[in-house]
Amino acid sequence: MTYSRLANIRETRAVLERFGLATKHRLGQNFLVNDEVIGRIVELADLGCDDVVLEVGPGIGTLTVAMLARVRAVCSIEADRELESVLAETCADHSEKFFLTMGDALRVGPQNLQADGVLPPPNKFVSNLPYQVAATLILKFFQDFGSLERACVMVQAEVADRICAGPGSKTYGAYTAKLALLGRVTGRFEVGPGSFNPPPHVNSAVVRIDRAPLEGVPSSTPAVIDAAFAQRRKTIRNSMASSGYEKAVLDAAFAACGIAPSVRAETLSPGDFVRLAAALEGAAAGEGGAGA
Repeated sequence: MTYSRLANIRETRAVLERFGLATKHRLGQNFLVNDEVIGRIVELADLGCDDVVLEVGPGIGTLTVAMLARVRAVCSIEADRELESVLAETCADHSEKFFLTMGDALRVGPQNLQADGVLPPPNKFVSNLPYQVAATLILKFFQDFGSLERACVMVQAEVADRICAGPGSKTYGAYTAKLALLGRVTGRFEVGPGSFNPPPHVNSAVVRIDRAPLEGVPSSTPAVIDAAFAQRRKTIRNSMASSGYEKAVLDAAFAACGIAPSVRAETLSPGDFVRLAAALEGAAAGEGGAGA
């Protein structure tokens, strides 16, 4: 079974040559040329006929055409304007359900998509992401697109390690904890450099993240996480104090939520940070009341 007719070196090169194009390193362009990997992405994402998929960096449409054959619509965001005419050709068989937004994905929100008002908002985020912005985009889209139920994305293996890390590990950090407030990892597989043209100098992985928000998360929690990890080698009390938190408020909050001020941030779970953020809000309110 072929998932994408474009997922091989011969066809990819033919398309690029036909349009007089070459890959652009500054845009992180490494075209996927392994149809087996395309199939595994499609299956892991569990795509269905009612899905509206959000995609970043469609390139020449290799993954896009595989998804278009299976879903209600694909809303793609592409930064390289030279690929607009390429995508018009490669996705022509499903043009009625292909919506392309040209621009920087970091600046695109739900209201900027070409399909806004025409389709329901996207419920799945499936992409072979530009590696230099992959981590930022995943967190941004889970925050900005409340409709997203799932992400299934190709990223640098190092980023996948950060996404999948647990408390106490070297790769667990602020990014991991903030993403875990919104979703949980439910799948992963590795992809070698030989699956791309040109081959990247790093290993890759596909990660599936399902939206599973923690309950009762104060809006201050991401800022608390950033402060806790600001100086990773320090105790959480000293790291947060150096980020501007009053030590008296910190001590009251640590006591209230049962977290030792001598621990380091990487030992705390996302749920611990939620409890700490709530305790800090309570302690700050108490300080304000005491001084009133």
